[in-house]
Amino acid sequence: MNSRSFMIVLALVFAFCVLILSSAPPVYALDNETCFSCHGEETEEIPFVSKGEFEASIHGKNLCISCHTDVKDVPHAEKLAPVSCGSCHRIETTLYANSDHGLALSQGVSEAAICTSCHGKAHTLLSSRNPTSPVNHRNIPNTCGSCHGDTEKMAKFHLTEREPFQSYMSTVHGQAIQGRQFTAAVCSDCHGTHDLRPSSDPLSKVNRMNVPKTCGRCHENVSEVYWQSVHGKAARSGIKEAPVCTNCHGEHTIRAVHDPASTVWAGSVTKTCSECHASERLTQKFGLPENRLKTYQESYHGLAAKGGDLKVANCASCHGWHDILPSDDPLSSVNANNLRSTCGKCHSGADKGNIQGLIHGSQKLRGPLLINFARLFYYLLIPLLIGSMLFYNLTDYLRKALSGRSVSGTHPEIAREEARVLRLTTNERIQHAVLTITFVILAYTGFALKFHDAWWATPFNLAGGEAVRKGIHHWTALCLVALGLYHAAYMLGTRRGRDLTRRFLPKLRDLADPLLTLAYNLGIKKTRPQPVYPSFTEKMEYFSLIWGAIVMVATGSILVSSDYALRHFPLWVTDLATLIHFYEAVLACLAITVWHLYWVIFDPDVYPMNWAWLTGRLRRNENGEKPERDSA
Repeated sequence: MNSRSFMIVLALVFAFCVLILSSAPPVYALDNETCFSCHGEETEEIPFVSKGEFEASIHGKNLCISCHTDVKDVPHAEKLAPVSCGSCHRIETTLYANSDHGLALSQGVSEAAICTSCHGKAHTLLSSRNPTSPVNHRNIPNTCGSCHGDTEKMAKFHLTEREPFQSYMSTVHGQAIQGRQFTAAVCSDCHGTHDLRPSSDPLSKVNRMNVPKTCGRCHENVSEVYWQSVHGKAARSGIKEAPVCTNCHGEHTIRAVHDPASTVWAGSVTKTCSECHASERLTQKFGLPENRLKTYQESYHGLAAKGGDLKVANCASCHGWHDILPSDDPLSSVNANNLRSTCGKCHSGADKGNIQGLIHGSQKLRGPLLINFARLFYYLLIPLLIGSMLFYNLTDYLRKALSGRSVSGTHPEIAREEARVLRLTTNERIQHAVLTITFVILAYTGFALKFHDAWWATPFNLAGGEAVRKGIHHWTALCLVALGLYHAAYMLGTRRGRDLTRRFLPKLRDLADPLLTLAYNLGIKKTRPQPVYPSFTEKMEYFSLIWGAIVMVATGSILVSSDYALRHFPLWVTDLATLIHFYEAVLACLAITVWHLYWVIFDPDVYPMNWAWLTGRLRRNENGEKPERDSA
């Protein structure tokens, strides 16, 4: 074919193409401008999309048909297929499908969160780095709260947390976010994002075996220390009962350490630790020492802590927090070689002392042996002594009652003599009054420490707790010491006192009179020993008072000056002083009740009362006779 023929054929082909194209419908380029030519206008018939918002979104550089893949030309079908985010976000979609939300959606739960529930509408979706994005770190609590903050809506799903949003906002993390500390942990930091799973799932970030790792993403240093602790090693070995972060700090109840609502607040630590260490099931299963809570609560630290004293040692003060180690570990704060420095943190100078003694009743040292012996001594002494007093008083009362001896039956001459003779001078009555007041206050404030939960100890709880109780107890004890010194000076430095001292010195008949009187009360003897003043009952009271006061002041001084005691004596000395101080107080109160009150009130010879503590004389003068002059 020559060139002319070729040109003719080419012209015919071109004419044919023009004819075909001119008869076909027009075809538009499917770019975003084409889409906005319709959807950029606000009409009732066509969905509106703001061109400006879309272009500002993270998808703004994408073509509309990247998501709406079923649009091939315009105008397109009125109802388009749902957009699949997974066509681009394949990994996130796979994670979501296996998450709590994805599984719920696949099971027909229409309320389950989908992509747009968290990220917002696709046409206005913003980068997570944008402060206004619903998935920006600072906004995640409110985004999650849009569903999980609706208690009624969530109730039918029976979630572990009934009010997860509200409880989170009250935690240290939630309060930090509200205080614009936007680095604080939010929902997704703990629960995950597209991979959110239930805590029962081993792959969940909040599964108990994964909790330390999850918390460690922010608290890296704490996490490293925890994994080296006895708890961390147990957790790593697969022991499901081993405590992890949430066991101590809580989940949606995490509070700052200084917050009284925190489970690791100084006033709550003991309770938190005891949830495991006071569990009979756990102690038996793992061979843990028993009675840890009981022995701590019986110590001064435990008693004071129950009374509200936040300065005394709690579990963490001695054992540590995240770095808890067994006592046989050389790095443990309760290792025998480290006790000095541990106790020295609170007790100045204890680091120079001999810290050996009764700690939770575990050390098999000399101290506990003496303490056990002292406890046994009082267990035998108190019932035997008080029982003997009760028996003696009962025989005395029955003998006098059967004999008709009473105030009304007292011989008139004896009654007049008792009303005339001075028993206690004004000075002595004042001493007795001060002694009575200090004894009652000391007993009340002392037992309020031991029995903090009793109803009669409530006033201290309302008035300031342990600090108030301890202050009153210590100052009253100083008053008792001052009274003791004054009384000693009075008894040795005055004529009246020296006369009383000679009278109260023990005599041989003081050993015989109790036995002879008891024999008379039992009907073995027909005559009663001739009464003298002071009688053996009064002497016994007086010397018991002196002995008891000395013991209480000595042991109390050791307890008050615990820093000095720990510096110069073994720890068991303080423990022994604590035990003796308590049981002497019990013995003193029982003796006053059983012995003293009987002889000054219920004894038929003085009933209804021995008036000497008020008037100085055994009886009131009802005959108008002039009594002996009070020269003191």
